[in-house]
Parts: sequence; structure tokens; C-alpha cells
Amino acid sequence: MTTWNDFNSAEDQNNFDVIPKGTLVKVRMTIRPGGYDDASQGWTGGYATQNMTTGSVYLNCEFVVLEGPYAKRKMWSLIGLHSPKGPEWANMGRAFVKGILNSSRGLHPQDNSQQAQQARRIQGFADLDGIEFVAKVEMDKDQNGDDKNVIKTAITPDHKDYAAVSGNTVQSAASTQPASSPQASASAPTGRPSWAQ
Repeated sequence: MTTWNDFNSAEDQNNFDVIPKGTLVKVRMTIRPGGYDDASQGWTGGYATQNMTTGSVYLNCEFVVLEGPYAKRKMWSLIGLHSPKGPEWANMGRAFVKGILNSSRGLHPQDNSQQAQQARRIQGFADLDGIEFVAKVEMDKDQNGDDKNVIKTAITPDHKDYAAVSGNTVQSAASTQPASSPQASASAPTGRPSWAQ
């Protein structure tokens, strides 16, 4: 008998109920490349996606829960870069990315020191591909009207549960290393899981 004839030793199916709204989880974000570039906007590397119907541009992101009772669960969300309807979607996207950087790099949102400002800069979207941060699980509806989990909010060090979920101690800006140094950018791909390379 092979494993494809005898299923007694197979693992039980996972329960795929939605994660309760408001749950805080540590996630790794990966960007599904859409092949759309606009160098004048700084969108290079093929990470952005353009919707051919609406003209909107976004990052198509997958979030994998790294630990805890929901470890390995996946959620998908879009980060807005441009909408023909106006700047609101792009502004929301920029705010979300700033929150991701603050969460990932242990920066307090009100920290405007030189080091913190440098740590909020990226060389390109490749710096966000594989980034880990604390996120708040939210609810949305899928195309069938069923509940689905999404990530739209990054939890930053000023949140009371940040340290417990992130496993990090909150750093002061003076101890934060700028993450956008050429050395950090050159070694960024090594942090990606093998399936995402």
C-alpha cells in the first residue's frame, strides 16, 4: 500500500473557519507580481498590478500567519497605489505601508527622528516582499457574499499588545538601524521562503 491508497495515516483536515475579527497576528507579506511598472512613480520590478477595466493600480498581497493558533493561515488583500477616481485609495495604501514599516521595524508612529525617517524609506517594492509585521485581522465579503479575512491594518509599537504578538521589545529610534541601506537591499531576497522565489 502507498500513501495514495491508504489514508489512515493522513492528517485530519484543518478547520477553515474565519479568524475572529480584531485578532492580532504576526504575518509575513508577499507580493504577487502583476508585471506593471511606472518608473516615474517608483513602481519598478514588476510588483504592481493594473486592473485593465478600472485602470486602478495596486499591490496584490498574500499574508501568512507565522505563529499561534492560526499559524500558516493565509489571507489576501490589495494595497492601493493609484485610482482614476482620485487620491484616496493611494493615500490609504501609503498609510498602510507606513504602518507596516513602523510595525516591522519597531518604530513608534510619532517618532520623527532622523533614524526613524530613514527606516520608513524603501528602495522599492522588493523591500516589502517578505516583510513581517503585526496585523489586525478584519472581515470582508468574498464574491459569494461569504465572510473572509483580510489584512488592512498594521499594529504599531504604541499598541498595548504589540510586544506580546511581535515577540520584539519596542525599540527607540536611536537603536533602530536604517533598513534601506544598500547592504540590506542586496540581501533582501534571502529572507523569502523558497516557494516565493
